[in-house]
Amino acid sequence: MTIGAVQALCSRIPWCAPAVLESSLELALEIAREGREGRRIGTLFTVGRADEVLAASRALILDPLAGHAPTRTHITDPDLRGTVKELAQLDGAFVISETGTVVAACRYLDASVEQIELPLGFGSRHLAAASISQRLGVIAIVVSESGVVRVFHAGQIEATLIPELWLLHRHHTQLSVAAAGAVEAQRLGTATLSLNGVGHEP
Repeated sequence: MTIGAVQALCSRIPWCAPAVLESSLELALEIAREGREGRRIGTLFTVGRADEVLAASRALILDPLAGHAPTRTHITDPDLRGTVKELAQLDGAFVISETGTVVAACRYLDASVEQIELPLGFGSRHLAAASISQRLGVIAIVVSESGVVRVFHAGQIEATLIPELWLLHRHHTQLSVAAAGAVEAQRLGTATLSLNGVGHEP
C-alpha cells in the first residue's frame, strides 16, 4: 500500500480522512519496526465510528487515555505517539475516531467468526480486526509480532505492509516531489529571465 493506495481506500469510505489513516498507519509501522524494549510486539487499531466500536467492546483495564482533552490525544501529537507505543505492550485495541482522536486504549473487541474467512495461521488479533471491520465498516490495522502490518476493511485484508518497504517508498516519493519542485523552479526562473530580456537591445 502506497500513499496513493491509502487515498484510494479512503475514497471508498465516506467518513475516512486520508491524513488520519496515514498517521495511524505510520504509527503502526513504527511499532512494527521498532518493537519495545528489544522485542517485537503486536497490537490493533480501529479507525472510524469510535462510538460504535466502544459499544461493541469492553475495557480490559482502567483506560489510561480516559479524561484527557481531545487535543492531547490526537494521533499526530508526538507526545501521544510515544504513549501509544508504551501502551501497545498491553493487551487490547486502540480506538481512533474519524477526526484522529485516540478515544480509548486496551479495549477487548467482541469478535465473531460469521462471514469471516482468513488464511490459515492468523490468530485472534487478526480475527478481531476482520470481524469488527466487517460488522461496523471501520478500518482495522493489525501489528503482528512478526513485524508485518495488515489493514482490514469490510472483513477483508486490504493491504499487507512491511515497514522497511513502506519507508523506502515514502522516501522515494519525497525525493520525487522535491525533484519535481526543483525542476519547476528552474523552469520558472528560466522563463522569468527570458521575459526580462524581451525588448532589450543586445
